[in-house]
Amino acid sequence: MKGRIVFSSGDGVATLVLSNPGKLNAIDSAMWIALHETFEGIAADDGLRCVILHGDGDKAFAAGGDIEEFLTVRATVDDALHYHDGLVAAALDAIRACPVPTVAAIQGACVGGGLEIAGCCDLRIAGESARFGAPINRLGFSMYPGEMAGLLDLVGPAVLLEILLEGRILTAREALQKGLLTRIVDDEKVIDEAQASAARIAAGAPLVARWHKQWVHRLMRDKPLGADEKRAAFAFLDTADYREGLEAFFAKRPPRFTGR
Repeated sequence: MKGRIVFSSGDGVATLVLSNPGKLNAIDSAMWIALHETFEGIAADDGLRCVILHGDGDKAFAAGGDIEEFLTVRATVDDALHYHDGLVAAALDAIRACPVPTVAAIQGACVGGGLEIAGCCDLRIAGESARFGAPINRLGFSMYPGEMAGLLDLVGPAVLLEILLEGRILTAREALQKGLLTRIVDDEKVIDEAQASAARIAAGAPLVARWHKQWVHRLMRDKPLGADEKRAAFAFLDTADYREGLEAFFAKRPPRFTGR
């Protein structure tokens, strides 16, 4: 049976469940395609303020790609390019490029492709017993360069090379210390904490959250801001949410942001 991506939304928060429970939520080809398509839809939805991703059940966020299908989906170089670039890297790029803030709620194994997905999210909240790594050196293949970008941006070359060269599985505490995680909570509180984080994000001005993501990604490029970009940083001055934020501050009441 193929895995699936289960999508739901409410109160401005979308939830995506990586579901392939018979294989510890290993991501198969259909799931990579669905991830890409779902995030393209999320990016076009102005009503969404946050996205939560988590695995089906509490045993795994995702235990890598579905290795059983590798013999067919990447039997040749052309097949491998289609799979890793056209499916996997395309899905990961869609997560990284998503203008809506993303929160990964991690329980259990977060390995290989699962680690790549989590690394492309903005925040990563994990349970104490979660485990992390990419032990593909034991399987005789390397991580596709197009799949490394999120992890490289997140932890830098030294930690990424440690993960890939040693193939060691890290505890949640080690992952936090190396910069892979935002925070750790008790195992049974992971989903609740992710939902609380999403609620805090959703309570803020949604355009501001999108701009913060945009500027953080832009500043990671080795190129100074141009004059037009500097002016664009003050686009908030023309928004109703900016006026609402100031009015709420002076009136000492919670703001009611509309995303306009």
